[in-house]
Amino acid sequence: MQATLLWSLWQAILLPIAVGFTRRGQQRFVEWVTGLALNVEEHTITQSLIGLDRADDWRALESFAEYGSWNLRCLHWGLAHRLDRRPDRAGHGYRVWGGDDTKVHRGSPDVWGTCTFHEYTARCPNRARTVRAHNWVALGALLPNPGRPAHFLPVAGRLYFRKAQLPYAQGNAGPRLPFRTKCALLVELGREHAQDCSGKALGVFDGGFALRSVVRPLVKPEEPGQPRIDILTRLRHDARLHALPPGGRQRGQRGPSPKWGKRLPPPRQGGRWPGAWQTGKAFLYGREREVVYKEVVCLWRVLGHDVPVQAVVAKVEGYRKRFTLVSSATDLSGLQVVELFCARFRQEDGFRDLKQRLGWEECRAWTRNPIERTTQTLFVTLAALRLLQLALQEEEGDTWWLHPPWNPHKARPSVLDVERLLWQHRGGIQQCLADWLDSEGKAGE
Repeated sequence: MQATLLWSLWQAILLPIAVGFTRRGQQRFVEWVTGLALNVEEHTITQSLIGLDRADDWRALESFAEYGSWNLRCLHWGLAHRLDRRPDRAGHGYRVWGGDDTKVHRGSPDVWGTCTFHEYTARCPNRARTVRAHNWVALGALLPNPGRPAHFLPVAGRLYFRKAQLPYAQGNAGPRLPFRTKCALLVELGREHAQDCSGKALGVFDGGFALRSVVRPLVKPEEPGQPRIDILTRLRHDARLHALPPGGRQRGQRGPSPKWGKRLPPPRQGGRWPGAWQTGKAFLYGREREVVYKEVVCLWRVLGHDVPVQAVVAKVEGYRKRFTLVSSATDLSGLQVVELFCARFRQEDGFRDLKQRLGWEECRAWTRNPIERTTQTLFVTLAALRLLQLALQEEEGDTWWLHPPWNPHKARPSVLDVERLLWQHRGGIQQCLADWLDSEGKAGE
């Protein structure tokens, strides 16, 4: 009975996402995602099908990943639209998404799209300083979770290539792909996600993307029909902030009115900004913390003189260094700005789950289509596991996952807890999947 309930919830999550496929392609996609969720070994297509006891479908699923009819843009839309239907999608009035880049190591130079990168985390003397990897610029939705850490659900990604190592568009000859920076890829992903969702959009990213090439296209779209996307990021140490210009013309003033007000102290001296310090509490980095902050509406050179922004300097309990943040969403309070920016860290947890739980770095694909399609399938799998967790909480409360007596401090379930529940009912889910796949003939036909 529990397996039937899990399968019905799982199917209700995946089918609205798997748009753009034929009926048979939709079945194969759901089979692939289910195999990744149930797999406890290497997360390859072969091992996933063996775990489902459907090894005979391997040729059909391999062909589906390489040559099948896919529309990645429709798949992105299906996932974003499925998330947008949730009542808890908005945080403080905004559809919040987080963007960042991450490297997925691939050892062979024959794998399509790999580039060499300097590994800044190689602090051990026996680790290579230069690695070969795929560099993904990824975007995902941040769902608020009052009193607990936010949920990060990956939606879409683009591969970044170094200008000197651009791959061929297909195969080992012919035209190469055009060079695009990480900033351009993030802007493209943000615009697509905003078009797929309703309501106001807010992009949250780290200071590495706090550049004119990212901020201005998002906040001030140049072409008609493009959505405005407010931003929230960390101020760089060399950021130039200005007070708002005086309103109206002064007596005896000559020439044009100034566009910029008096220059404010740099971010490292945020305590000298005008305004009083305020105190509040917010759920940040795993627990409720006290925040002492100051906020000021000003102008930011990166964004231009015609868009006011809110700059926030905050002292967060448990952290020695102060947070200096900036957002074009001036209707947010300083405390909300800090809360939303700290929620962005859940993206790092999402990357960890993709690599450690779902085997992102275990991919055995060598050519372009399987590489891009496998990554998107992993994104859907992680998002579906999170949505299943939320559905189970709505159906059964907090009783469906194991509360370990040896760890009384664990107060919330993880992706691993969802996978363990699926593993416990593997046989029943396999039977439900087989009945559904064989209802219109075998998936390999």
